[in-house]
Amino acid sequence: MPVERKAGEGGGAVVGFRPLYRQVKERLVRRIAAGEWQAGRIIPSEFQIAAELSVSQGTVRKALDEMTAENLLVRRQGVGTFVASHDEDRILFQFFKLTRDDGGREFPDSQVLAVERARANAEEAARLSLARGSHVVRIHRLRSLGGAVAISEHIAVPAARFPDLERSEPVPNNLYGLYGGRYGVTVARATESLKAVPCPEADAALMGIAPGMPVLLIDRLATDLDGQEVEWRVSLCRTDRFHYLSDLK
Repeated sequence: MPVERKAGEGGGAVVGFRPLYRQVKERLVRRIAAGEWQAGRIIPSEFQIAAELSVSQGTVRKALDEMTAENLLVRRQGVGTFVASHDEDRILFQFFKLTRDDGGREFPDSQVLAVERARANAEEAARLSLARGSHVVRIHRLRSLGGAVAISEHIAVPAARFPDLERSEPVPNNLYGLYGGRYGVTVARATESLKAVPCPEADAALMGIAPGMPVLLIDRLATDLDGQEVEWRVSLCRTDRFHYLSDLK
């Protein structure tokens, strides 16, 4: 179905106060969200998309440029444009911000301590916008950098979106890759809040630090392409050997 636009208008046309390229972008994002365009797969050419939607190639190019800037697509010179996948390199620089004090950046190792399906408590239900009585899958794991435990991480996801996740053996280190590859759920955005807190005794014992030692609490809420909450993650991070690094652009 062609994208609606006013007669005679090109790539910058506005319909209902929305530029035409934004309408095209919304259509294409929905294809990813619906699984029509899958992670890691090449998408049709600009020419093919333009012909299908009855718009100019310039309009399509502008939509794809914005999707690329938002890390939804990856362009490979001389090959084509692909739906971005949550590979380790992408996650390291887009979502994982903890680094060693010596400046070294690396993808962390993961040790899963527990995975369970349970009825969501009040806070989990509120953060994940779940109805009363819904279930979540909880994951508790440790993450290490350079052989040293750096993070104690508590994760909750809606069980309905990730059926049988608690039965996965083993739960992989790259969870966002699992969400996309097995369940077709693409993490498009994550919002974090940071706060210094005294480390709880149980987590301190797991990380090999003194109870009450200051740690960085990172509260992250991840959403999919439709803006629906798909993961609530609380990470307690050691600050004696590691720090949070964010590139502001």
